[in-house]
Amino acid sequence: MIRVLLADDQALVRAGFRLLLESAGDIAVIAEAVNGGEAVALTREHAPDVVLMDINMPEVDGVTATHLIASDPRLAATKVVVLTTFDDEETVFAALRAGASGFLVKDVEPEELLQAVRVVARGDALLSPSVTRAVIGAFTATGGSPNSRPPRAPGSAAPGGRAAPGGRAAPPGLASLTEREKEVVGLVACGLSNDEIARELVVSPLTAKTHVSRAMTKLNARDRAQLVVLAYEHGLTVS
Repeated sequence: MIRVLLADDQALVRAGFRLLLESAGDIAVIAEAVNGGEAVALTREHAPDVVLMDINMPEVDGVTATHLIASDPRLAATKVVVLTTFDDEETVFAALRAGASGFLVKDVEPEELLQAVRVVARGDALLSPSVTRAVIGAFTATGGSPNSRPPRAPGSAAPGGRAAPGGRAAPPGLASLTEREKEVVGLVACGLSNDEIARELVVSPLTAKTHVSRAMTKLNARDRAQLVVLAYEHGLTVS
């Protein structure tokens, strides 16, 4: 049974999500929070598998709450999915950087929501290739403002191979990545699964999974979503 915590300040939204999730049979809603602060407290109390986190909430917003949950070593097994809209690239990127394992739009189809919860619960990132490129690519390429200047080409590195826009230092393990691992990270950033990476590189799925795992370990990435953020920040994306 997948244990889910709902965090949204709108009671009607929570009720709708609860009804849908619990109709699946393999998902249980164990708690509900009306703001980010309550979401953090209830997550620490119940340690759910997945938190569905609204971004815009009173008192403590969803990005701050996501950071507090993702940075708590006691909650390493809990995954956060933020609920947002397509027109808020900067906030979505901030949530992913804070430790979210993915994001959903609030008008998502019912079956997509159920599948998203299952995907994240088993440890995968919820990253649509097209949306991921649009949101993360636009934001990181402009150094913090999606509309501030023309975006850098998706496959190009930051100037001089240094850290990404915004001046974030390169993680210590970046230099130790092999060329194949860099290639794999770039494919993860495109939203490819391990099986798709295996087909692209003509290797076995196990080999692809091993490369992804090693890259995550070297870059100290919490999950695939964080690997995508690092890929865009440090010029490891592919054209």
